Amino acid sequence: MKKINVIGLGNILFGDEGFGVEAVKRLEEESSDLSDAVQFIDGGTQGIYLLDYIESADVLIIYDAIIPSDFDQQVYVYRNDELPAFIHRKMSSHQMGLSELLSVARLHARLPDDIVLIGVPPKNLELGSGISQTVEELLENAVGEGKKILNSFISD
Repeated sequence: MKKINVIGLGNILFGDEGFGVEAVKRLEEESSDLSDAVQFIDGGTQGIYLLDYIESADVLIIYDAIIPSDFDQQVYVYRNDELPAFIHRKMSSHQMGLSELLSVARLHARLPDDIVLIGVPPKNLELGSGISQTVEELLENAVGEGKKILNSFISD
């Protein structure tokens, strides 16, 4: 059985930056019937501390508001070789970003077999503002995409 880790990235204090954390929370609530092989992780802005979750997974699903803000307001799903160049973004110069974490896992020869990024462009990144209505409306679709992907890996 495949080990699946679902990680939500972001900082809930900065508006839509909290999308990833909120999406994973909702996906977990709606997926209580899924296999014990699925682990849901509130990754926040933990950086290097997420490396074990990445390296220990056969399948890695990441939620993040990492899509550039000039993209259309919709849910984007990228898999494996489709992962875009803009995953190099970091919240601060002290934080290890997603691309660095994946590079370290690759160097350790422990990169998951399948990596899926589910993201949205942030509309509002104001401190203490909560998720914008625009991103809130995308959450249902983002969670639905995650459920479809999870089910496809569990049924394999």
